[in-house]
Amino acid sequence: MNWFLAALKKYADFSGRAQRSEYWYFFLFYLLIYIALAIVDSLMGSLDENTGVGILTGIFTLAMLIPSISVGVRRLHDTDRSGWWMLIGLIPIIGGIVLLVFCVQDSQATDNRFGSNPKIVTQLDF
Repeated sequence: MNWFLAALKKYADFSGRAQRSEYWYFFLFYLLIYIALAIVDSLMGSLDENTGVGILTGIFTLAMLIPSISVGVRRLHDTDRSGWWMLIGLIPIIGGIVLLVFCVQDSQATDNRFGSNPKIVTQLDF
């Protein structure tokens, strides 16, 4: 849950890098919350069976749009790719597969043009 909250705190930060764990935990909790809200929408009778969207799930999806994009862009930065690669997801099937492959790849081990590796813990000299 900490990774989800960390991504929300950086909701409009499109610079820097996001580890795999930050991205995938954000995605996991997003999905779990969406499913819970869909169940509540279904119980309230506001869930549209055709689209799978109700009042609560629609509001949640709109609220999470920018944080989802920003954590995705930072994840691409971690693999040394531009955030513009997110647009490839607009291509049906192939785009989603390409983004999935990019997001499961390990971080670039060294510093890259988007910042230092977030996996490396910097030690402070006292």
